Amino acid sequence: MPRRHARADVPPVPRRCHLDRAARGRIFPAVKFPFRKMHGLGNDFVVLDARRRADLRLTPARAAALADRHTGVGCDQVIVLEPVEAGQGATADVFMRIRNPDGSEAGACGNATRCVAHLVAAETGRPRVTVRTVSGDLPAEALPDGLWRVDMGPARLDWQDIPLAREFDTLHLPLSRGPIGDPAACSLGNPHATFFVPDLSRIRLDTFGPSLERDPLFPEGANIGFAQAIAPDHLRLLMWERSAGPTRACGSGACAALVNAHRRGLAGRRATVSLPGGDLLVEWREEDGHVLMTGPVATAFTGELDLEALSAAAA
Repeated sequence: MPRRHARADVPPVPRRCHLDRAARGRIFPAVKFPFRKMHGLGNDFVVLDARRRADLRLTPARAAALADRHTGVGCDQVIVLEPVEAGQGATADVFMRIRNPDGSEAGACGNATRCVAHLVAAETGRPRVTVRTVSGDLPAEALPDGLWRVDMGPARLDWQDIPLAREFDTLHLPLSRGPIGDPAACSLGNPHATFFVPDLSRIRLDTFGPSLERDPLFPEGANIGFAQAIAPDHLRLLMWERSAGPTRACGSGACAALVNAHRRGLAGRRATVSLPGGDLLVEWREEDGHVLMTGPVATAFTGELDLEALSAAAA
């Protein structure tokens, strides 16, 4: 079989390069952007540090392509670290932007906050970090046992804070699907509705979650939790996250479950919330109404993104 020879007028393609068709066939080195895959109890994130780089330009379409579990890296949320803008106050160490798998922006994420606080603490050597989000500042503290505790701020209980489409008592919403109904709602920087059920094993998230998340009662959608009170200090919880679907853990959802369970007389102000990915310790502090969440942090792997390939996937 004759040996093929490269044409003299066509330069060899270097390794780790790609063809930029928009540039008339010229070949350019791929633009790489490092990422870190992290998770809190299986609630997983692609974390991108854009504090010193302006070339990320993470559009909603790019975020959705990155979060796709079949053709991207895959995650429950894409997390972007950004600098705290001048004039916003110097109390925060980093700004955390949260993108859902469909590219939409979320206001808060407790598990991601622990992950980001862990990264910033590793840089600064300080055990206390304040993470800024579009919903407010979230102080976090490293504990001696390797866990992180996040102050999720006060639970917001007014119907306008969640928000609801019209005025209702947030302790008892007129919402049901089949055998489940009468949820309680609150906001922890994002909207939550918690349904209390006697047997969590009978709940199928894919049956109830999609329609409840998009119910007209929630103009911005809602995170849907199904909780079973095991004891005053123990809840079991399944979560259907807004724009993400079922997740192994949801920090703000665990906080909402404890707040709503206490309001219903089903739990005290401090409880272990057991999710498919593991346990979170949640406390609703009486003196100021703030909700504290404690849990672990883990890094799964690190890698590099090809930004142009990501743009092509998002096209």
